[in-house]
Amino acid sequence: MSRKNELADAVRHSLERYFRDMDGEKPTSIYDMVRRNIEKPMIETVLGRAEGNQTLAAEMLGINRNTLRKKMQQLRIKG
Repeated sequence: MSRKNELADAVRHSLERYFRDMDGEKPTSIYDMVRRNIEKPMIETVLGRAEGNQTLAAEMLGINRNTLRKKMQQLRIKG
């Protein structure tokens, strides 16, 4: 199994659990909820792997360094 499938399976599993926990209530804004919940730990983990090098972290994430810095500010991630 590829890493991509492992991540997809983890998201799928978490969403299925989320729907079970909703107990019949209609969920809203799922896209934003998922994005908010994965973005900060993803950036923190990649920054850790890049040993704090923002240029390298941005490259690993596939985003512009300025975008990374903006997201770090928004998510209150120390650089």
